[in-house]
Amino acid sequence: MEQYESAAIDGATRWDMAVRITLPSILPTIVTMFILQIGSILSAGFDQIYNLYNPLVYETGDIIDTYVYRVGLVQRQYSLGTAVGLLKSAVSFILIVGSNTLANRFAKIRVF
Repeated sequence: MEQYESAAIDGATRWDMAVRITLPSILPTIVTMFILQIGSILSAGFDQIYNLYNPLVYETGDIIDTYVYRVGLVQRQYSLGTAVGLLKSAVSFILIVGSNTLANRFAKIRVF
């Protein structure tokens, strides 16, 4: 609170206070939430797509999760379904580790 009062006395506008005081103080929270959410970037909402899913829209409406379901459980190709699901998890893990590394390098903020 003292920082805002000092900035107001120095003649800072509300925009200056937001950019120079508020944003740097919540930057660690923003970076942490970004790192934790980037792993779910490959998830598109299986439930919503599966409700409208039928053979006519396989070509255009197929996502990784529905493909894993269709190949692994419906067509009973368990090894292929497992491999695709594992690949999705590996890519998500690489995205999380990469974003954590970049956040540490540029903002000196780490989650793990």
